[in-house]
Amino acid sequence: MTDASYADLPGVATHLRALLADKAQKKPDKSPFVLLYAFNGTGKTRLSAAFKDLGKVIDQHGEVQSRDTLYFNAFTEDLFSWDNDLENDQHRTLKLNAASSFFVGLNELEIENRIRPLLDRYADFDFKINFEFDQVTGKIASAEVTFSRNVLSGDGDATRLDEVDGIKISRGEENIFVWCFFLAILQLALDGAEAYKWVEHVYIDDPISSLDEHNAIVVGNHLVQLYREAQRPIKTVVSTHHALFFNVLHYELKNHVFTPLQFTLKRDRRKDGYVLPEHRGDTPQFYHVAALADLWQVAQSGQASTFHFNILRTVLEKTALFLGYSHFSKCIKDADDDADGILHQRFVDLLSHGKYSMYEPTEMADDTKDYFLTILKGFVERHPFNRELVPEPAGDTEKA
Repeated sequence: MTDASYADLPGVATHLRALLADKAQKKPDKSPFVLLYAFNGTGKTRLSAAFKDLGKVIDQHGEVQSRDTLYFNAFTEDLFSWDNDLENDQHRTLKLNAASSFFVGLNELEIENRIRPLLDRYADFDFKINFEFDQVTGKIASAEVTFSRNVLSGDGDATRLDEVDGIKISRGEENIFVWCFFLAILQLALDGAEAYKWVEHVYIDDPISSLDEHNAIVVGNHLVQLYREAQRPIKTVVSTHHALFFNVLHYELKNHVFTPLQFTLKRDRRKDGYVLPEHRGDTPQFYHVAALADLWQVAQSGQASTFHFNILRTVLEKTALFLGYSHFSKCIKDADDDADGILHQRFVDLLSHGKYSMYEPTEMADDTKDYFLTILKGFVERHPFNRELVPEPAGDTEKA
């Protein structure tokens, strides 16, 4: 399979759909998989959006008549929003966007009983979903989730567990809840539930952001278990920047479902497009070296965008992990009290966070570009990377 070049992400999505269709035709009783590795900022989330858009049928009025993709990505979380009860500060609820096809038919499918055993693997809180229905159509008009937790109260021999309702769970717990909600719907689709017969493709992009090593293994194993028990095959793409999660899926899918097609998604700097080289190994652990070479080229060209700080942070974290450091700052600071190093760490911390950096890439301001190049150059000079990958800029002299 050659490394084809694509002008845009819809082109990549079209290619992935064709590959899945070909695999499904050859083994119609199996769920074909594409496993995709890419750094944050490369375009994974935008690719998932392009993939699902290709499955929509839109009429002449711009209305969506049908769709074929159930997806999980950063935008899935936007289907859930908090009402924090600012007036009374007591009863906080998580609102569901009932208009989304994501929630179609939930009132008929005992969704709570499906989510709860999934959630119990990861969390210690409970929940309840409350529906309101349109009297004319019978469809869900609104829905909200309330959360509760058992807490220890009293003292001495009089301690007891009390259930506290209306709590606001943490951001990490919310991510886990949304993921388990998605898994419950995916399970329905794989079981052939009538409400989700429209699902022909599933696209999952980086489930539960910032997975630690334990959860990377648990989530990967759990996801594949659903496909092992599936009543009908569904064509699926999973994209991730997490090397261990990629590795877990590689072996779980290969051993229990269907050997996945594996690729890395990269920007094609020469043509301002994308390439999709096939990945044959089980772990893309050295891909950060190629990313560093790309960053170096971008920095020298003066065309760095905000999302390049995301990629820089990932390269720093991979290098720190390889060298046994507890934090990426060790790769850019000479000492704990290094004032310039502390400032550079602060730049990386601030500019590698926030949705704008990944979903709305904009060119860096000139002063930010200067800091970006200084941080990158200092990092390269501190570590013995192959200088053929990161050559000295024209006009610079070699260091003695």
